[in-house]
Amino acid sequence: MNLFSPNHLHSNINKFSNLVFSFGIVILMIGFYFAFFIAPNDYQQGIMVKIMYLHVPSAWLSLAIYSSITVMSILYLITKTPIAALIVKSLAPIGFIFTSIVLISGIFWGRPMWGVWWVWDARLTSVLLLFFIYLGLMLIYRIEDKRNNHFKIAAVYALLGFINIPIVKYSVDWWNTLHQPASVIRMDGPTIHFTMLYPLIFVFLGFCLISLYLLSQSLKFELLNNKFKARYLKKKH
Repeated sequence: MNLFSPNHLHSNINKFSNLVFSFGIVILMIGFYFAFFIAPNDYQQGIMVKIMYLHVPSAWLSLAIYSSITVMSILYLITKTPIAALIVKSLAPIGFIFTSIVLISGIFWGRPMWGVWWVWDARLTSVLLLFFIYLGLMLIYRIEDKRNNHFKIAAVYALLGFINIPIVKYSVDWWNTLHQPASVIRMDGPTIHFTMLYPLIFVFLGFCLISLYLLSQSLKFELLNNKFKARYLKKKH
């Protein structure tokens, strides 16, 4: 059975999407409960540290989604499987949303700590660049042609954009920035207290499941839309 066949994907989407969404909401609510009622306030930042539980999981997911886009782009360039291109098309707006959340929450989190709304910090600048990379990818998919050349252009563009992902991740290690070094994903293990770590993990998992739901609904729309276009062109000719 071809896992990437439209009929197989459409069938699985109808079966599991609502279940995934429900689990995502439950896990997200558990994460936010721990974040706001169990995790302590910071002795310097006070309650403003709670923004971390939105900011950090969104940052993780924005990078994870772009990494998935890169894998699907490579798959498309090798196999020319249209479903891989449609997955890239569906993931781009989701990644764009979470990158926007990272930037907006970071601005409100940084203002009381740094005294300014924005600085051209290495981490901030590279995340802003990721925002525009996502935006460019979505714009490419707005330009459609009968031969699907925009699929190839988008895939190559996505591969070039991946250069920015390690820059986002390691910018705090490579340059002097206002951001603190990684305290969760480290070779020697997390340095953050478990009362703050668990909410981050729960919120991240909840966001992941909700993103899968959004991906499934977008793919469902794309499959139905392509099927409609195919029937229309067949009748026209």
